[in-house]
Order: sequence, then C-alpha cells, then structure tokens
Amino acid sequence: MDFARIPFRLAANPRAERSAVYGAAERGILSHAAAETARAAISSWPGYRPSPLHSLDGLARREGAAAILYKDESDRFGLGSFKALGGAYGVQRLLQRLLLERFGATEVSAQDLIDRRYRELTSGVAVTCATAGNHGRSVAWGAQLFGCDCVVYLPAVTTPQREAAIASYGAQIVRTSTDYDEAVRLCDADARRLGRFVISDTSYPGCTEIPKHVMQGYTVMAAEIVDQLPARARPTHLFVQAGVGGLAAAMSAHLWEAWGADRPLTIVVEPESADGVFRSIAAGRRAPVPGDYYSIMSGLAAGEVSLLAWPILERSADFAMTIPDSAAEATMRLLAEGIDADPPIVAGESGAAGLAAALLALRDSEARAALDLDSGSRLLVIGSEGATDPDGYVRIVGRRPEQIAPAS
Repeated sequence: MDFARIPFRLAANPRAERSAVYGAAERGILSHAAAETARAAISSWPGYRPSPLHSLDGLARREGAAAILYKDESDRFGLGSFKALGGAYGVQRLLQRLLLERFGATEVSAQDLIDRRYRELTSGVAVTCATAGNHGRSVAWGAQLFGCDCVVYLPAVTTPQREAAIASYGAQIVRTSTDYDEAVRLCDADARRLGRFVISDTSYPGCTEIPKHVMQGYTVMAAEIVDQLPARARPTHLFVQAGVGGLAAAMSAHLWEAWGADRPLTIVVEPESADGVFRSIAAGRRAPVPGDYYSIMSGLAAGEVSLLAWPILERSADFAMTIPDSAAEATMRLLAEGIDADPPIVAGESGAAGLAAALLALRDSEARAALDLDSGSRLLVIGSEGATDPDGYVRIVGRRPEQIAPAS
C-alpha cells in the first residue's frame, strides 16, 4: 500500500511548552526517582532483560531520514507487549502496601512475594482490571507471580485468543457487552461491592494511586532507551501511541525530565475513531470520544484520556495525529518483510501504530514541514506489542508470527 495515499490528521498542540521546566507537579505523577524504584523492582523479576532497540537503517534511507529507532516490546517477559511492565508492577506495589499497612509486615520485597513468604495473606487478595487484552494479561501474570487472585473484565471486541492468553495465567474472566470505558466502570463498581482491588491502566476520580504505579512501570522502557541510544544520537522526534495515554505520558515525561527543551518533538498517535488526545488538545481539556468507537488497534481503542496522563500530555505533546486501521496493517506487513538489511520484525496492530504515523508524515510534504522532518531527523518509535492476536496477525500479514523472525 502507498503510504502517500492513506489519509491522516495532524494537529499542533497550542499548550505545549518546550521551554517549561519539569516541575514538582509533574514529579508528583512521574519522576526519575520513581522510575529508578520501578526499575530496581522489575529488573529483579525472573526473565527480565531490556527489550531491543532496533536501528532500521534501510527504512530510514528509503524515507529520507537519518535514523529510525524501533523499541521492540514484542517479547517483554514473554507477554508480548510493554504492558508487562505496568500491570504486574501495580500488583506488586498493591500487595506490598497491604502487607505493610494492614498486615503488619516490616519490609516486603518483590522476591518475598515471588517466594510466597506471605502466601497465607496474599492468597486472600483479589485484584481486578478492565482490558482490551495486553494490560489484563500483565495483571493476571502479576497476580500469578506474586500470589493473589485475579478477575479481568473484557470489552465486547476482545478476541478469543487475547481472552485465552489472560485466562492462561489463572484469571477469572468476565466478558461484557460494552466498550472499554464502560468495562472500566463496571469493573470499578464490582470491585467496590466485592472488596477487590482495581489495578487500572487508566485513572479517574477515586482511582489514581495504582495507575500512577502502572505508568511508573512503563518508564522502565524509557530508561532503557536512554541507555541504549548511540552516543550523541538523541532522537529528534518521538512517535508514541496513546490509548488512555499512559504510555505516551510515561515516555514524554521521562524524556522531558532527562533532556528538558532538548527532548524530541513528541507526536502522540491514535486510531482515527478513538481520538481522545486529539479531541482533548483541540478542546483544551479532557474531551471524551462521543458515541461508539472501534479499531483493529484494540490496545489504543479507548474513549477517555487518563486523569493522570492528561496534565503531562497537555504540556509535553507537541502534536496529536490520528491514523486509519489500514496504515497499521500496511506497517505490519512492511516490518515483517524488512527493508534492505533491516531485521524482520513482528508487530501487532497497536504496536505498528507509531511507525505507521511516522511513515505517513515522512511521505507528506505538509506534515514534513510542520514537524520539521528532514534528512537529519532521527525518529524514535515504540513497537508497543507483538502478535498478541496471532490469528489476526495471519489475516493481515499472511504468515504466522513464528515464520517472520525468532523473538530477540
């Protein structure tokens, strides 16, 4: 498919403040100190390793850019997405707090939980969440890893394979007939009634502490990227996906605190039908998507921006961009083929969205001018998931994920 023929929307954020100092208000949500705490915990989990940062030199040459750097989250802890960093970390932090505050423990490490030192206490705790797939898989895995029960609510569009992946970690599944946002509300209401603890990747009034920890888990990926970047080769542009906004906020906050005004120009990418950030930037406040929404990029199909993510994105997102499903599909196929000597990469629908937006912008003269894209540009994109729905991947790409490339 010719990317130059795929429609998209691009809008500048008039409230972006590139010269603004990353201050106390922002650090109250996300900070390098909290990121280091998260990294120390997550790096102690079995199977931890930094995910690869691929340099797609062949694609960059073809598109007239200096570099395209692709952070590949397709094999994170074997769960297939960056979400592995957030949901499970939220479970760990909840159990540590309960053991310290309610059960009188004096010090609780991640290893204590993994070793079942407090099994008799944690086994009576039930965590819960609503998810389109990847977050629920992380929460269910975290509950299994740290020794508590888990109940996961799924919106109607969740595929059977994503449901089965969550259930494989021992979670109880509640299928709803609703969209993601309504599933969040149903999950929260049942949790209040039944004494469960919500591990949410979005935040809303009455639910902010755990979502903050979830986003802090995501910053581990940002810290890895800073470590992996070639010397003197900071990216000039960041294309990052938004569903509820947690990933976009975590990435932009970490780089804002690290590099200040020298951080990359940040373009937040969404499906055209689930454009909460795009609408919020236009309105100057959180603005939900009216009516129904659907996208094959199911991990990005959300109608409301997270309460905690918005204060970060309101000032750090330089542009918002919406793309159609066809752009994600075309990018999945392109990544599977590789360009020149670039490695073939398995990317799911949501995982391909950031690169899809970058390619659309690079092929459009007006977008190139608006984003100051030229032959010296170094683009950072987040491959946020692998083939988390293998059957869907085959329908789009024509081959099974294991036929593309081994996990790296």
